[in-house]
Amino acid sequence: MSDTINPDHYKSGDMQCIDSIKASMSEEAYRGYLKGSAQKYLWRYEDKHENQSEDLKKAEWFLKKLIEEVNNAGVS
Repeated sequence: MSDTINPDHYKSGDMQCIDSIKASMSEEAYRGYLKGSAQKYLWRYEDKHENQSEDLKKAEWFLKKLIEEVNNAGVS
């Protein structure tokens, strides 16, 4: 079964693209990236005539990552 959110082309060796993006940004910039990505998928899902839920699942994935980041911010 294919992972539509993190397919193999988002990996380089053992590194996920999202981890590389996070490593290259400040905490604030990374949160902005996650927020913007979630908004992008929410913005466009209604224009999809087939499988609207795919974009909603992608928005959910980015939102969960953002929630994770916010929850982990206070943890040392």
